[in-house]
Amino acid sequence: MIMANQPPPEPAELPSIPRHIAITMDGNGRWASARKLPRAAGHRRGAQAAKETVIAALELGVEYLTLFSFSSENWRRSAEEVNDLMGLLRYTMQREANDMKSRDVRLLVIGDRARLPADVLKTIAAMEAKTAANRQLTVVIALSYGARDEIVHAAQQLAIKVAAGTLDPLSIDTEMFGQHLYTHDIPDPDLCIRTGGEQRISNFLLWQAAYAEFVFTDTFWPDFDKAALAAAIASFQARERRYGGRVVG
Repeated sequence: MIMANQPPPEPAELPSIPRHIAITMDGNGRWASARKLPRAAGHRRGAQAAKETVIAALELGVEYLTLFSFSSENWRRSAEEVNDLMGLLRYTMQREANDMKSRDVRLLVIGDRARLPADVLKTIAAMEAKTAANRQLTVVIALSYGARDEIVHAAQQLAIKVAAGTLDPLSIDTEMFGQHLYTHDIPDPDLCIRTGGEQRISNFLLWQAAYAEFVFTDTFWPDFDKAALAAAIASFQARERRYGGRVVG
């Protein structure tokens, strides 16, 4: 594990920045509970931590940042909490779209959009359109997302083509399968970070993270900052990535 209180290295001292970092933002509720605050307060502070992390990723030279914002399993939470989260997501996206555009940040959403409220879908469409031409950093928001559902969806799309006679099933390989995932235009993550002290994947980017490096930190998401991000990157840089064979980096 790493701790967030380590001083961040200067960007010039970072020899090998991961191109794509994916983060499971865990610990909002426990952060709030420790302070005797409602869970909604933890989610609001978590939204601010997300913005700070986007800016830190920009400053450190990361090209893609995926944030696990709301899982397919989160729909099981109380209606009140789900409504609060949807409202916070909508408000945050509307508030930050102009700032992200000015910072040359492209915003994308992956996940099962069929379950999202109509007003959230409208906000997503506007946000993606406003930032579509931006290239400095791509922020991918995993919303109503579950990796198993994503894999099943890809398999269904391929099965439809096979049934229609337009695809030879023997031609299906890992590259083709990957092109039917939500992330088909996004490189696989080099580094996956999970905050909050838990050490599990929790149905996040199961296919894409096959060769990612993992960092788990005790820091609750609302306390995550540039120092914590830089410390995770430093841990990544100290590792040898063999991909089952040769050393890379």
